[in-house]
Amino acid sequence: MKIIFVSGPCGTGKSTFTDKYARHLVSESGKTVYVIHGDDFHAGFVEPENKGDFFVNGEASDTVLWEDILKFNWDCIIATADRALRQGTDVLIDYVIEDELPRVKELAALHNAKLYYIVLTASEDELERRIRERGDTDMIERARFLKRKLDKMPENAGHIYDNTDKSVEKTIREIEPENYEVL
Repeated sequence: MKIIFVSGPCGTGKSTFTDKYARHLVSESGKTVYVIHGDDFHAGFVEPENKGDFFVNGEASDTVLWEDILKFNWDCIIATADRALRQGTDVLIDYVIEDELPRVKELAALHNAKLYYIVLTASEDELERRIRERGDTDMIERARFLKRKLDKMPENAGHIYDNTDKSVEKTIREIEPENYEVL
């Protein structure tokens, strides 16, 4: 069994790549692949636009801290992947890994699954262009921050793929999973 994890900053095309790569894997192997988009869990939290405008008895209303949202998202990702692996299905996940790689390694070890870890990246100018194109300009600074952080993380060495000026199809052709295996 396999877990293929696609990480990277906002604007690298993680979700687009993951969807097309899953179809590619299925067409090559004939085996079902379960796709998990971490952002789907994050989207479940509907919060006020400006949390500071909502007060109850002079105190901020019931807000959820980012750390709690992130923990919840990761708990959901791991539980969902665990369930798919228990059914014998390979798993393809896209979400940003900052400090959570050990959790994914534990899951792979639990199921004796091979873990492949791909960190998509692009130039900062390319990230900004892509983010502006999709209308998420509030994510530009976050993308820059994540790019710098992920590029410097020692555990990402050898797992980074720069897709600046590359189509998804070219990226799929160039990525050879065995080069991204976590040993």
